[in-house]
This record gives sequence, C-alpha cells and structure tokens, in this order.
Amino acid sequence: MIELSENIKLFADDSLWIEGESIRQLKNVTELKGIKKAIGMPDLHPGKGGPVGAAFLSSGVLYPHLAGNDIGCGMGLSKTTLKANKIKRDKWAKKLAGLEEPWDGDIESFISDHELEPTPFDNSLGTIGGGNHFAELQVIDKIIDNKLSEEIGLEKKNLYLLIHSGSRALGEFVLRRHADKYRYEGLDENSEGAKEYIVRHDKALKWAASNRALIAERFVSILGGECIPVLDLAHNSITRFEAGLKQYWIHRKGVAPSGCGYVIIPGSRGSLTYIVQPAGDQGDNLYSIAHGAGRKWNRSGCKGKLKNKYPADSLTHTSLGSIVICDDKELLYEEAPQAYKDVDAVVDYLQKQGLIKVIAALHPVITYKVRKNR
Repeated sequence: MIELSENIKLFADDSLWIEGESIRQLKNVTELKGIKKAIGMPDLHPGKGGPVGAAFLSSGVLYPHLAGNDIGCGMGLSKTTLKANKIKRDKWAKKLAGLEEPWDGDIESFISDHELEPTPFDNSLGTIGGGNHFAELQVIDKIIDNKLSEEIGLEKKNLYLLIHSGSRALGEFVLRRHADKYRYEGLDENSEGAKEYIVRHDKALKWAASNRALIAERFVSILGGECIPVLDLAHNSITRFEAGLKQYWIHRKGVAPSGCGYVIIPGSRGSLTYIVQPAGDQGDNLYSIAHGAGRKWNRSGCKGKLKNKYPADSLTHTSLGSIVICDDKELLYEEAPQAYKDVDAVVDYLQKQGLIKVIAALHPVITYKVRKNR
C-alpha cells in the first residue's frame, strides 16, 4: 500500500501498473471541500470527473458527480438450473439474441413485484447497455473454501450467470438533473438539493438491481432454464457512513462495498471471475474493494493497438474456450481482454494485503455484449 499523502492511500505496489492521470485525479478530488479521505484500488484508472476504482469519504457535503451517471451500476450473480455437465456452448450462443431490445413481458407487473416506482425509462428494464456491460454464463473453475461456498450456495454442478449493468438512462437523468441546477458543486448534506438527490439516487440503485435481475431472467429463459439470485452489489453509489457520533458519506466509483458479506471481482472476457470475502477491519480502504481488473488502455486507443495483430473475428473466442457475442467491432476491440489489467494480479495483491479471502473462481462459457446481425 502506498500513502500518497496523509489522507490518500493507493492499494497497489510496483507490480501493478497505475496510470499517472488516475493518481492525479485521485489527488484532485481530495482538494474538494469536505473530502476527508481518498483510496484507490489496484484497478484504478482515469474516469470522467474523477478516477474509477476509488472511494472518497466526505463530511457535511456530498458530490453526485463522483458516483457518476450510471448510479447503481454493479454485478449480479445468479445460480441457474443449467447443468455444468450438459453445456451446449455453440447451440446456446446461436439462440441468444434480443437482450438489447425492450422486454416483451408484463413490465407493469414486474415494476409492482419489485416495488419500483414507474419512470420514463422503464422500457430499458432488462437491457444490458453498452460499454463494458455484459451478461456472462459461467462455470465454477475451482472452489477454494468449501464451507463459505456452501454458505453462499455455490455448487459445481450448476452454471452461473454474471450480469454487469446499471441504471441505464435513469442514472444519466438523475445526474443531469442535478448538474443542470448545481453544476458539479458539492451539496450541503442538509440542503433540499442533497435530500432530493439522495431520494432519486436510492431509487436508481433499486432500479439497477432490478434491471440485473430481469436481464438474468431473460438470458436464462432463452436457454430453457431458470435462475435464483446469489449476490448483487452496486459499485457506483453514495452512502451514509457513521463513525461514533459523526456522519460521513462514502462516494464509490468503480469499487464494491465490502461490508455486505461477499464481493464479486470479475476479470475481462478472457479471464476468471472471483468470489471473495472481505477480511480485516476494512476501515483503511473505506469499506471498499476492487470491482474488477480495471482498464489498461483507454477506449480510443484499443483498435489501433490490436487490429493488426488480432482480426475482429478472433476476439469472439477466448483462451479459456468461451464465446463472446458482440456484433459491434469497435466494442470488440475496446473490450478485448488485452485492454484490461490482469485480474489475477489484482486479487493476489488484495490477498497479500489481508483485505480479502478467495472463496471460488469461475470462468466464462458465453459472454453476451450485443447482437445486431440477426
């Protein structure tokens, strides 16, 4: 762990490459009024308005732009009734389609069952979205802790579905509504603006979790199966935090909360996903853990670095034997495994620091990004 200053800690070492711009962004945020502490995880990389892979502690003031426009974006893991000894990878990959299209089910009943308030964006419920979002069918690669795996409900005989998505246009609307009125200034925690934002923020968190649940339901139903939720964690959020008699706010952008029992740390499309248990008191890292491998290259430079060495079609099959469904060639390059850091190195570092205990690892069978050519 590197102490960049009295109130800035970077959980990384020389073996983990961290871009200088992300460190500069981390330091800049601590200059904002009311920011008391900042931490960066091993997957730290530059973002818009602040770094991704970071958490910030504030007192008396909150900053919506630090959580970003995809409020509630996170990871949801479900156990499916599909069996690991009956994988039909190619047949299933051909069947999967339409997850970028509006759901044709009873959206009103879904909203009621999940206790959501109707929004103008409910047509997007059950859709993955662009960028680094995905739905990934996985098989257990190895179980490290049998007892904890049993407690979670992990079984080698079943396939699992990992969903990475968020609040879609709803989160963008919430941030834009705030920014149009307040720009990117902080809000006094007792102000009407802060109270209004938190209400909308919390609704977006709930909407995002429901979105992941519906994506999972749609994906598995196409393959003739069913699923039950195992874990769901948001990694873009602002939450209250009490220490003694004082109240603070933890802003998370690209880090998972570590006070909820277990955490999902996915890699890129060509690497393992880890299920871990936070360890230690977690105070030094603001009760936050890395949410993935983290980008190594920015999106604009990916195609130039890869296209001469890797034809687009070659990126639809990974070294782990999985298939990637992505009919957007630009996105194939932007989300190629080579564009990301090594998730194994991230997890190893967190273990050595005593911040996590690894429970199990899963590897991909089919990753769904977008299907256009159908």
